[in-house]
Amino acid sequence: MRPSISFLPLPLFLFFLISFHGATARGIDLIHKTCRKSAKKDPNLRFDFCVTSLEADPKSHCADLQELGVISMELALANATHTRSHAKKLLKHKKLDPYTKACLHDCFDLYSDAIPTLKQAIKDYNSKRYFDANIKMSSAMDDASTCEEGFKEKKGVVSPLTKRNNNMFQLSAIALSIINMVNSLS
Repeated sequence: MRPSISFLPLPLFLFFLISFHGATARGIDLIHKTCRKSAKKDPNLRFDFCVTSLEADPKSHCADLQELGVISMELALANATHTRSHAKKLLKHKKLDPYTKACLHDCFDLYSDAIPTLKQAIKDYNSKRYFDANIKMSSAMDDASTCEEGFKEKKGVVSPLTKRNNNMFQLSAIALSIINMVNSLS
């Protein structure tokens, strides 16, 4: 006797397929709408970066605005964690000049502080304490800027963290914009 394979009836399968596609299309539309609105309000926020970053997380494709806020903060947290690890790795290089090493150490400390701050920002946001989440996200954004500015204080020194710092700044700006949008709806 052959084992029988059970399939969903075609109409039910099509319903699930259309429902999933519809949710994905709405999620992507919300991402574009949110990024467009965010970039319009903040000239430092790049629309393309916003869209690419949010769309990179598969959960964003069917997320609502509240969930996009969490996703944006989680992206900032991941960036901060990776930047801290990268700074730690760079600090192990023996051939660093003392000034660059001092700047990297400062950046390591700044990102070490930013990580628990971002975790608390996510908790605050999920508890609908948007003002507190905003303050903490702003602090993380400042940490990235402070890290980058440290290298610029001495002429001729180039930051090895520029791209990561800029990404952190952008991700924080996205999260702040979404926090403010969600707060205005509550």
